[in-house]
Amino acid sequence: MKPFEISHKENPCGTLNIASNSVIKETTSLPYLALGASRDWSTPEAYSSDCFVSCGNFHSHMTPQSVYRICLSDVMTSRWAKDVDSNLIGMTAGIITSCLWTFSSLWYASAGKRIGSFSVSAYRIAMAVGFLVVSNLIFLGVPFPIATSEQWLWMGLSGIVGLGLGDFGLFSAFLVIGPKLSLLVMSSSAIFATIGAYLMLGETVRLLGLVGIAVTLAGIIIAILAEGKSRDDIVPRKSRNWGLFLALVGAFGQGIGVVLAKKGMLSDPNMILNPLSATLMRTLIGALFIWIVVLAFRKPLKLRQALSDKEGIKQTALAAFTDPFLGVTLSMVAVANTQTGIAQTLMSLMPVLIIPAVWALHGQKTCLRGIVGAITTVVGVAVLFLT
Repeated sequence: MKPFEISHKENPCGTLNIASNSVIKETTSLPYLALGASRDWSTPEAYSSDCFVSCGNFHSHMTPQSVYRICLSDVMTSRWAKDVDSNLIGMTAGIITSCLWTFSSLWYASAGKRIGSFSVSAYRIAMAVGFLVVSNLIFLGVPFPIATSEQWLWMGLSGIVGLGLGDFGLFSAFLVIGPKLSLLVMSSSAIFATIGAYLMLGETVRLLGLVGIAVTLAGIIIAILAEGKSRDDIVPRKSRNWGLFLALVGAFGQGIGVVLAKKGMLSDPNMILNPLSATLMRTLIGALFIWIVVLAFRKPLKLRQALSDKEGIKQTALAAFTDPFLGVTLSMVAVANTQTGIAQTLMSLMPVLIIPAVWALHGQKTCLRGIVGAITTVVGVAVLFLT
């Protein structure tokens, strides 16, 4: 047989559930493409109407070409994933996510100084929705995911808690107590994710995994504290307490947000969401929440004024592409393929990754403690990969 040739009642991806743009493996009871004869499925022509003897989940608004795109991508993913440990996929995706978020943080900082943090937050999530809709249309053939009401519920909650509450807490803490203390508290998001995954998903992390999480977080904390005090750290006690609370809210939101996302992706075993669809769903609901909050507390005039700053909007677009589009999509790949606490830990490496980034871009060196923190983090990550 050719790589994508399927004979009568045979499907190499298991059961193709077109309604959810997903693949259900080792399932024979669900509807599938019942084909009349063997043919080469690597071409769209193979999906002419006469080949569909039975297709229980085929929707009339889907063209043969869109079904081809869905099936071909799922077959490739399935065949590739068989040869690679899913944990390795998830952990690698988590590290790449941290890399993307490191670069996006530099653009956020620059854009925030020009157009304000509220405008950046509102426009970057709107841009991300646009990127995701186009990607969904190109790769899956439909602009918006087809999912159950339960999946929309959990992914919506994930968007509000993770992208809404989590980002609000982090950005607000930046303004009150500065980035160092904010990121220090935000590193606890991995702890919230681990506890939340245990309570909501029944996930347990092995002892070696817990050691890896602890060592990684210790390295992150050392790297953050290595910078020493700055004027941003000198704040009144009352403001400091309020800022620490906001950062804790952000850590809770990001940690629990990924748990809710994983629950949404796996809520229906017959319609498991792929990471791209899951990202679009949580980003869309998160965007609605953020825009309601921004419009409620800030005049629309400020948002219109921000559009006149082309450089600020450009930097916001770059941040939107690398953070809520690519970064959040890969974060869904991470939580779908490995344990949530480990995934969140690997997605929290920004304080360490920023050290070589600012050295390469601005020539800013770090002290010995920063290097020790970075090395400790690398050791912790290595331990996680050993799990």
